[in-house]
Amino acid sequence: MASIRKRRKSYQITVSNGRDIHDKQILETATWPPDPDKTEKQNQKALQRFAMDFEEKVKSGKYLKGEKMTYQEYSALWLSEYAEKQMERTSIERCENSLRNIILPAIGHLKLSEIQPLHLTRLYSTLMENGYTRNGKQHPYSTRTIKRIHQIISSSFNTAVYWQLIENNPCQRVKPPKVEKQADIKHFTLEQAQAFLEQLDVPYTVAHWGRAKKDGSESRKYYEEKKLPLQFKVLFHLAIFGGFRRGELVALTWDDVGFQNHTITINKASARTKDGIITKAPKTFSSNRTVTLPDKTINLIRKYKTEQQQYRLSLGTYWKGSNYLFIQDDGKQMDISTPNRVFKKVIRIYNETHEDKLPEITLHGLRHTSATLLIAQNVDIKTVSNRLGHSETSTTMDIYAHALQKQDALAAESLGELFTEKKQC
Repeated sequence: MASIRKRRKSYQITVSNGRDIHDKQILETATWPPDPDKTEKQNQKALQRFAMDFEEKVKSGKYLKGEKMTYQEYSALWLSEYAEKQMERTSIERCENSLRNIILPAIGHLKLSEIQPLHLTRLYSTLMENGYTRNGKQHPYSTRTIKRIHQIISSSFNTAVYWQLIENNPCQRVKPPKVEKQADIKHFTLEQAQAFLEQLDVPYTVAHWGRAKKDGSESRKYYEEKKLPLQFKVLFHLAIFGGFRRGELVALTWDDVGFQNHTITINKASARTKDGIITKAPKTFSSNRTVTLPDKTINLIRKYKTEQQQYRLSLGTYWKGSNYLFIQDDGKQMDISTPNRVFKKVIRIYNETHEDKLPEITLHGLRHTSATLLIAQNVDIKTVSNRLGHSETSTTMDIYAHALQKQDALAAESLGELFTEKKQC
């Protein structure tokens, strides 16, 4: 029979649930707070009912640990016992950040079994209304971010159901905010892409200041002419003509280059974690792919390989690299942030010297440029999807709807011209 003990303003109910393998008694406990708006007699009846229900659950095996474990306690268990074994390091760190900064402050104190759809609905509404603060400025959360938070919570609850800590997942009865349709993605036009590629061969001037003079007068300024290192020219060519992601580019080794077949094979990708850069399997299984490249690009890679071999020999024992295409000055793998920095620099230098400015797109915009230009050349969507490593052609169609709509308009125009010509004949 359940034992009831008063503890300050609440009651502790204890039920024996047999003995473990060491013959130690297993005790399950629950806490019941009386209702201040009810009489002593009413509270006593409610307490007896609660104790009987609790004992029945324990004896029948229906008592779930989620009834006394907080979501914060459970999330630590979920990260260590599920996420660490089933998820990639980058995904784990995203989950940890979202839990620490957003999810746990809102629902971490609640018992796992207490969390209801309304708690989650209010959380999402609060995120949309209040947003977050960065550098003293208020910014809204995107619906895409809120959906990702919903997916993290739902994944954790699915595991809790599987582990029989709770009976159902409250996320199944919650609709996160509808993700807005993606606006036109930023990319180069054909003319802009051509201008960007030409800029890679244009020397640029860097200003240097001499040492400060003791008398306080202005030090002498001198100028140095530089050219973009060949490896960055190769990297940007691969981004445009191969449509590769940044992590895929930085992870490339010379074994991935098929000089005879004019191909690049993608079978890994690099990413930054709190412990440094890691190289892992690609984003999805379909991201494993072999992409054919134009002759000019392969010839450029061949020239770069010769240059890198000569550079390696010149370094002697200072060389610390292995077999990466894109490297630091000691031969080690290029840092994943370097391509972005150099890409922005090239655009800035171009815009300082030209009236027709290049749009300040991201490095990923070169991947979008590759796909958009292929679609503009009437390459079928399946081929474009395969080159990009998308798991479904629908993904490609969703992302590049703008380019497909333009092609549809051109198709309609061509069809109209065809019948006009027939009529004139």
